[in-house]
Amino acid sequence: MPNVWVYSLVSVFIVSLISFVGILTLSINTKKLKKILLYLVSFSAGALFGDAFIHLLPEIIEEAGFGLNISIYALFGIAFSFVIEKFIHWRHCHIPNSKEHAHPFAMMNLFGDGVHNFIDGVIIGASYLASIPIGIATTLAVIFHELPQEIGDFGVLLHGGFSRAKALLFNFITALTAVFGAAVALLIGSYINNITTFLLPFAAGTFIYIAGSDLIPELHKEIEVKKSLLQFIAIVLGVLVMFLLLFLE
Repeated sequence: MPNVWVYSLVSVFIVSLISFVGILTLSINTKKLKKILLYLVSFSAGALFGDAFIHLLPEIIEEAGFGLNISIYALFGIAFSFVIEKFIHWRHCHIPNSKEHAHPFAMMNLFGDGVHNFIDGVIIGASYLASIPIGIATTLAVIFHELPQEIGDFGVLLHGGFSRAKALLFNFITALTAVFGAAVALLIGSYINNITTFLLPFAAGTFIYIAGSDLIPELHKEIEVKKSLLQFIAIVLGVLVMFLLLFLE
């Protein structure tokens, strides 16, 4: 159990450090950055789908069987994500701010990002409760997703009037809610037996929602055949990385 705590807390702290990636984008013009991000988003979608269908669901099905409860928990993860996005204005922003893509509510974005990062922490903690390899795979899937998201969030805060230093600081503070989320998952797991039977399919449903509802629609905005093909290849590569992580197990 101590190893699970160490792995979980180190993982969520590393994920939190991703919030500083925004500073690296200041030297890249918006047009070029947008092109890069679309491929990062594609890879992220593949990684999230891959983790859900290659790691999280097979792990819990092998452990508890594929009963109706597993499907219900996964659907609950999808429904929960919808509610969070709809009513708390959690928005996964993967494209930098522009005249066509403005976000005036920077403080609301910080609040929504904090909620999202807390859920990421819960998912990572729950994955480590299942096994160390599952936790590592899920951590990588979250990191791949956080890269384009944090770049987008950084742009939102700059647009909302934050200085660069203040934007980085507040982005990092909200990212640290992932540490709290992981601790909550691990504490619950120490008191409630078989909590992973609920949390793993819930996490899978959350990842499926993010990839299918937030990421894929952004990719459909690009209709050029060559770029669309590259996006598809990036999705496949994201899935492939999750597949290769099976050898850790």
